[in-house]
Amino acid sequence: MRLLSIASGSSGNCIYVGDENTHILIDAGISGKKVEAGLKSIGLSAADLHAIFITHEHIDHIGGLGVLARKHRIPIYATKGTIYGILNTKSVGKIDEGLFHPFKGYGCCQIGELTVDPLPISHDANDPVAYRIYCGKKRLGIVTDLGIVTDEIVDGFQDMDALFIEANHDERMLQVGAYPYYLKKRIAGKKGHLSNESSGKFLNNIVNDHLKYIMLGHLSHENNLPELAYEAVRLEINMGDNPYKAEDFYISVANRSEPSPLIEF
Repeated sequence: MRLLSIASGSSGNCIYVGDENTHILIDAGISGKKVEAGLKSIGLSAADLHAIFITHEHIDHIGGLGVLARKHRIPIYATKGTIYGILNTKSVGKIDEGLFHPFKGYGCCQIGELTVDPLPISHDANDPVAYRIYCGKKRLGIVTDLGIVTDEIVDGFQDMDALFIEANHDERMLQVGAYPYYLKKRIAGKKGHLSNESSGKFLNNIVNDHLKYIMLGHLSHENNLPELAYEAVRLEINMGDNPYKAEDFYISVANRSEPSPLIEF
């Protein structure tokens, strides 16, 4: 399985996942041009995509969806609530409703060699999800825009080989920053985003013998720094009540506006 973060942050999110035969995107919150450039870096193009899976309807996750869908007729998978939100976001433009495939409950979806399994999460959107993706015996978890970590989330992301996980903000930077109070409250709330420290504590509950790769993503431009996210998560893992150390895993931070190094596992 291969994981490429094409862009990840408050200004736009798009992740490629695939193997030799199957290619999908998780979210399309950047321009079609940037998506094409990211895919080109690993020898692919948007015409090679078999599906786009959307986590939720906020514009930083769907901003480029309309262009990609209209140009390449790519099937779009999401919850019914998310599809409703997309269809009512004027800036995305008109998308042929025949391209949408709503999940039946939260059941798995088979796309070529990949099994994509959505899991409901807490965020201020219609019906947001995280994704677990399986290819043979390999397991990848992608979870961003997460207000709180529930027991169901912890149980759902056990035994992963690789994780893409949100580390949105540094708590101190958010507190003293220029954002208005209502926005600070939203970000730190139960339907907001994970802080660096919360991300590390979440990881403490799901690190395992199979896990090799951890990529931190969806960093806030205003309220975080890559080095802060990296060090905070490492510290939480090292201080956590588990037998692992941060050095046991390859931990990286996704670039905000350009492709990060490809991970293959």
